[in-house]
Amino acid sequence: MNRRRHKKLSRRLVDAALVGDIGRVRAALRAGAPAGTTDTAGTTPLYLASVSGAADLVRVLLAAGAPPDTESGTGSEGTPLCGAACWGHTEAVRALLAHGADPNLREDHGTGWAPLDWASKGPHPETVELLVAAGARPGR
Repeated sequence: MNRRRHKKLSRRLVDAALVGDIGRVRAALRAGAPAGTTDTAGTTPLYLASVSGAADLVRVLLAAGAPPDTESGTGSEGTPLCGAACWGHTEAVRALLAHGADPNLREDHGTGWAPLDWASKGPHPETVELLVAAGARPGR
């Protein structure tokens, strides 16, 4: 795939994930958009789906090969699991863990909070229980 087409498909995938349009996400993936792509700011579609709690969209992206532990953005974003845990999106957390997301991976390239820190701060007790059952420990 040439660079221009890759960029266009990546943008289409990120835009579809941003608005939670699973049909457009599937279409972009079928057209060849890489599931682990980023936009110009480094934001991944998986992070967008995770932070918004779109568990079905999270599952589609993971099944298409999106890496579950890729950190998104620069500074104000983070890992998909931290994003989902922060807002108590238990089904998205469950999907990420089922696809191998590290329950102890801290944001900011290892210097920030872990998913359990975010869920505990929420507070989101159901998400905390799920993370603890997966072996999560506080990062701070």
